[in-house]
Amino acid sequence: MEKDIYILAIESSCDETAAAVVKNGREVLSNIIYSQIALHTEYGGVVPEIASRKHIEKINQVIQQALSEAEKELKDMDAIAVTYGPGLVGALLVGVSTAKAISFASGIPLVGVHHIEGHISANYIENRELEPPFVCLVVSGGHSHLVLVNDYGEYEILGRTRDDAAGEAFDKVARAIGLGYPGGPKIDRLSKEGNPDAIHFPRAKVAEAEYDFSFSGLKSAVLNYLNSCQMKGEEVNRADVAASFQKAVIDVLVEHSMDAVRRFGASKFAIAGGVASNSSLREAFEAACKKEKIEFYHPSPIFCTDNAAMIGAAGYYEYIKGTRHGFDLNAVPNLKLGER
Repeated sequence: MEKDIYILAIESSCDETAAAVVKNGREVLSNIIYSQIALHTEYGGVVPEIASRKHIEKINQVIQQALSEAEKELKDMDAIAVTYGPGLVGALLVGVSTAKAISFASGIPLVGVHHIEGHISANYIENRELEPPFVCLVVSGGHSHLVLVNDYGEYEILGRTRDDAAGEAFDKVARAIGLGYPGGPKIDRLSKEGNPDAIHFPRAKVAEAEYDFSFSGLKSAVLNYLNSCQMKGEEVNRADVAASFQKAVIDVLVEHSMDAVRRFGASKFAIAGGVASNSSLREAFEAACKKEKIEFYHPSPIFCTDNAAMIGAAGYYEYIKGTRHGFDLNAVPNLKLGER
């Protein structure tokens, strides 16, 4: 009988301080998340310095809580997995430094994990049958990536954002129509009251890169529409704006993704990242995948947001491949997927 592998995972790339214990890459024994959303809301977005300081305050607490909830001790862990990029450099440094200190003091191997790889691996947690190859769309506040997952830890980036990520566009448009931060969930809720066909906003395509995304033009179109209404003295139906904007984003994400599925003959498609919890996006992909007669996978909302369980899942597959990092592991804020 093979030995069970336990991973203590740490995630601190942005404004969530998180720790988890994951067994064999797919069974989550604990998943502790301290969210800073309330702290950053009054500023309209994440303030990096504040985020870093709060990580320092909370990280030991969430690690201890993760071990306690899993009913495990540090000596039971086979590896320490930690996000080392991409993300906010100060925030990443807190997690990386803590993981290195624990590894040094305990002698437990250290495994650095790519944040986007973590989001992709979140799909393994609740979908035990999911195995590569498959196409995955990662959509969050900082990332919009269309990825061909060839194997565990082996990725081919088909497309990425040229400017604003999808989640970033949601936040900026939400701010413009007075919804505040965080924008994604608020636009999702408000759009249910609006008409998605009330206003036609553009769907951008990048001529020389068919799978790349561009949302800055869409964001500008929304701002121009709002300014035009203001100058004409016309009342703005915020629900219609939210619904029409959201439909424009979703249309592009679905079209690019299904084009890739057909091109590469994929039988499985997954979504990941914070925006993957958007209810309209999920419904659109469920319908599109049903039409294409392929399997559709998505994590529960708790595994869409930044969390350590996904880092534990990704860390497990890196660990069994033999990936180990030394104490020279550093935060890499602009780390590219596939880099080591």
